Amino acid sequence: MNRAAPHIPVSTVDQRLETERLVLRRPDARDWPAARAFFMSERSAPIGGPSDEGRAWRILAAEIGHWDMRGYGMWIVTRRGAEETALGLIGPWFPADWPETEIGWMIWDDSVEGTGIATEAARAAINHAWDVLGWQTIVSYIAPNNTRSIRLAEKLGAVLDPEAPQPKPDQPCLVYRHPASQGAGA
Repeated sequence: MNRAAPHIPVSTVDQRLETERLVLRRPDARDWPAARAFFMSERSAPIGGPSDEGRAWRILAAEIGHWDMRGYGMWIVTRRGAEETALGLIGPWFPADWPETEIGWMIWDDSVEGTGIATEAARAAINHAWDVLGWQTIVSYIAPNNTRSIRLAEKLGAVLDPEAPQPKPDQPCLVYRHPASQGAGA
């Protein structure tokens, strides 16, 4: 377990990452329309949805607040040159009651499914967590029936860890453990 993931002053952490095709940026209020549409749709079923409007609002607010409380958080994924269009949310997630540091992902826009955007963004987020945040362990918590997320975790090299602690024991999930980068913990 990695209970010691500290608060990191926001000014010292990249609030924006760029990959070959993508910009990953800190979420903010402009992301509400896309977040609302996703969290209130059937697409959000693997993460407990669909939600009503109030819960959708609180979910996005928690993502935005995670940055202030931890100094890092999940990024909104956008295409280069189209930074306003939120395609999904990917990156570090470690609420106070989580047993381990997680890299999570949600693709909000179904038109980008199968394009490699989730893989590209998740790899950037994982590398950032090892190299910048200095995490000692990374997992991804996945609903047992979320086959797309399972495939992505495996594509990223993560392996199922049936012995890992559950974030919500009353809602069992699969825990995929990501292999450490060569610089992890150095």
